[in-house]
Amino acid sequence: MRSALVIGTGLIGTSAALALTRRGVAVHLADHDPEQARTAAALGAGTHEAPDGPVDLAVVAAPPAHVAGILADAIGRGLARGYIDVASVKGGPRRELEERGLDLSAYLGTHPMSGREKSGPLAATADLFEGRPWVLTPTRDTDTEVLNLVLELVSFCRAVPVVMDADAHDRAVALVSHMPHLVSGLVAARLEHAEESAVRLCGQGIRDVTRIAASDPRMWIDILSANPGPVADLLGDVAADLEETVRALRGLQSADEEKRRQGAADIEGVLRRGNAGQVRVPGKHGSAPLVYETVAVLIDDQPGQLARIFADAGLVGVNIEDVRIEHATGQQAGLVQLMVDPKAAPVLTAALRERGWAIRQ
Repeated sequence: MRSALVIGTGLIGTSAALALTRRGVAVHLADHDPEQARTAAALGAGTHEAPDGPVDLAVVAAPPAHVAGILADAIGRGLARGYIDVASVKGGPRRELEERGLDLSAYLGTHPMSGREKSGPLAATADLFEGRPWVLTPTRDTDTEVLNLVLELVSFCRAVPVVMDADAHDRAVALVSHMPHLVSGLVAARLEHAEESAVRLCGQGIRDVTRIAASDPRMWIDILSANPGPVADLLGDVAADLEETVRALRGLQSADEEKRRQGAADIEGVLRRGNAGQVRVPGKHGSAPLVYETVAVLIDDQPGQLARIFADAGLVGVNIEDVRIEHATGQQAGLVQLMVDPKAAPVLTAALRERGWAIRQ
């Protein structure tokens, strides 16, 4: 691939453009907001000047509701040898294109499974897709040359190609992305009018659950409007589980010993089902999740503290598999939780203590 046209210079489009320019691809940028395209160009994502002729690949990075219209225009104008979109819903846009009677041999629907709570070109980064799945939904009509161009794009972005049926993809993202986002928003909404004394007690658990609720609601209306059925089905199942859980909790309040026993058993069942589901979430690099041991270190909120901890871990040959930071309420301090191989935990603990770090048991 020597040239590309990215139509839509938000987070995903600009990130893809940055990754392509890093690999020497001549990238042209277009957006309904010219200022946004100029911002992406200023970041090094390419040029906002139109290409002189057809490019190798056109990447449509627009909300699902606008994908078919933009693609139809691009295909009609012959802007590229191949065309893809990166919208988070795949079945609807393709059916709309088919209804328009277009030749779709040069089109391939895709979805990079990566993102951030922030949007726009200023949030973009060339390594946004690194190690992340990038779903491809080819059909029997997809031209082999186009498929190869898209695989080259995915490789340049250092993502992992995953081939799926379009409708199966939409059901999958409803489960792992769209429904969880709404549930996160529902939990976060409980905080809107909560007493300040309660909110001040927020710890890492509530931060983890509500993190994705910070995303742009307008963007999510576009996404959910394109995939409402599968998401509604899943939320219906969650609602049924919630009703059963509420009944179980009411049972725990009962003066009747049998009702309390049954309530406890039902709550345990819910939690165990959660355990069983959680262990299926892929671990590091998409592999089966591993069990790590946590070394908790108390730190001051000072520049360079994390760098020192990582450097000290490196000196004794311990790899930090994951890290979490829990900030102390009302204090300039925090707790850094270092996840490491269980065999390495005693080595790291001893080394950090020797270097003056306060280890929390």
